[in-house]
Amino acid sequence: MERIVDISQDNQHLSVYRGFLVVERDGNEVGRVALDDIAALLVHAHGTTYSNSVLVELAARNAPLVACGANHFPVAWSLPIQGHHAQGGRLRAQWNAPRPLLKRLWRDIVAAKIRAQASLLLSRGERGGEGIRAMSQRIRSGDPENVEAQAARRYWPLLFGESFRRDRSAGGINAMLNYGYTVLRAATARAIVGAGLHPTIGLGHAGRGNAFALVDDLMEPYRPVVDALVISQHEEGEDEVSRTVKEKLAGIVSTDVRFPDSISPMHIALDRLALSLANAFEHGEQKLDIARPIFGPRQLELADSAGVT
Repeated sequence: MERIVDISQDNQHLSVYRGFLVVERDGNEVGRVALDDIAALLVHAHGTTYSNSVLVELAARNAPLVACGANHFPVAWSLPIQGHHAQGGRLRAQWNAPRPLLKRLWRDIVAAKIRAQASLLLSRGERGGEGIRAMSQRIRSGDPENVEAQAARRYWPLLFGESFRRDRSAGGINAMLNYGYTVLRAATARAIVGAGLHPTIGLGHAGRGNAFALVDDLMEPYRPVVDALVISQHEEGEDEVSRTVKEKLAGIVSTDVRFPDSISPMHIALDRLALSLANAFEHGEQKLDIARPIFGPRQLELADSAGVT
């Protein structure tokens, strides 16, 4: 089982012992997790220390260590130098990918994201979802009209209310979204490195200051999964990043998503998406393997069955 391990209590020490990540406080063990089960390690707490073996063993499994700030947004990452056996050739293909191909791939990612946003709204009975779904049909190669941003301006008020504004530095719902996106970002980064691609070389997020541009690209179609869990927690009275909220949001890596012929956990879908992108770079293929989120009671039940340590 893929697990997101969150270190949120202060002054804990992390080490490795016989295939397990061991967490200690004041010299006493407070928990352990099998290294092979860890999809990512998130560190939020002050005074956390860890042995070099923790970084080495996580890297061997393509599992990132993510250091987060007070707003639950990642500020530093640890990723392996070596990934897929074909990494060299794939990196060259990624760097040399023709611009028209990149623009068409970005169009498909944006369209998938907007369709997922519309599906979430419609699953909640928001009739405005129909208009947003229609927007996904008019995205051109490269999204030159920035339909993505147009859809977002309509989506957020419909989901969280007219007064809501997406702000990474804010608390409350925004902080909950930050945490959920950090979980998704970490799982996506792992899939990208595992596919032999470089997380910095993006499709749509091409800012020079973004070391994880490709991560932010590939996670886009699955952001609404986080949004769905956050709104469900908000409606249950949760308005901050509590332990309960973390447990729910950490479960997104095991949440099921739908392919045309099957249903798979999110972490498998991310692997398939990253691999399909690598094939697009190497062979000029233009179809990405993007699953559709499943919204409704089934998704929330699956999130309940996952967890965080």
